[in-house]
Amino acid sequence: MHLIVGLGNIGKEYEDTRHNVGFMVVDRLSKEWKIKINFAKHNALFGRGIVNIKDVAYEVILAKPLTYMNLSGRAVKQLQDGFMVLSDHIIVVHDDLDLPLGTMRIKVGGSSAGHKGIKSIKELIQDPIIRVRIGIGRPEHKEEVVDFVLSPFTKDEKVILNDVIDKSINAISLIISRGVEVAQREYNR
Repeated sequence: MHLIVGLGNIGKEYEDTRHNVGFMVVDRLSKEWKIKINFAKHNALFGRGIVNIKDVAYEVILAKPLTYMNLSGRAVKQLQDGFMVLSDHIIVVHDDLDLPLGTMRIKVGGSSAGHKGIKSIKELIQDPIIRVRIGIGRPEHKEEVVDFVLSPFTKDEKVILNDVIDKSINAISLIISRGVEVAQREYNR
């Protein structure tokens, strides 16, 4: 079983912001895989189901923490314990300031690089967790980071974002079906 967690903040005011890219990916997976995210437990909204990838069935849990970004670790740890998921079967999807908009990288473990949601997870769960990092770019001035990550995407950026969300869904499918190393070779070029 794989646990796929999208990081973000709950609430209408955060819905289309850069910090909620993880939620956007999980919502798209929910739609494509026909797994309803309609349960609330373990400090998260989640759905559980079977997905067929190349004619093989895999059990997955799609989740969105209810803890706000900076406390995401609480929800991920409760989900991991509640469903008895191995750390190397946890895929966390999150925004990344260090990657340009429209890019995506798959990483296993590593530092949080200042991402407070990842820092929270790393405090409670031992590596190796798999991370799908979605580039959102970086503001011109360092002091504008909070406002930047909580700002919505522009109309033009949404076109680019949709492409990278599609790419990340394909990457997650490959991680589940063929392993993280294969997915990294394919998508980290």
